[in-house]
Amino acid sequence: MSSSKKAASDNSRRSFMTLVGAAGAAAIVGLRPGFATAQAAALPHLADSDPTAKALGYIEDASKVDKSKFPSYKAGAHCATCNFFQGKSADTYGPCQIFPGKAVNANGWCASHSPKA
Repeated sequence: MSSSKKAASDNSRRSFMTLVGAAGAAAIVGLRPGFATAQAAALPHLADSDPTAKALGYIEDASKVDKSKFPSYKAGAHCATCNFFQGKSADTYGPCQIFPGKAVNANGWCASHSPKA
């Protein structure tokens, strides 16, 4: 086999393996959102006593935020209106990017609140 044919064969094999890897990654990413949503109900609820929750001032009921302690709080802000909330608008609890592996109350609030655009 000439060196040019061998190089073409190696490139073809590399291209195929790259395509297989990319397709596998795309399949995993494509399946993940549904998988995460299916598991959202199974996530433990974030407790106000959780160390990260305490550090970020998480509270289950945004209407009870201590406005003197958290002056960045704006009336009407709650987890369901935050960019980090991964639940649906009708969900009572949903996953949050700030608290991985936990579900936050849609009516809750923390100092990391970032309003949806």
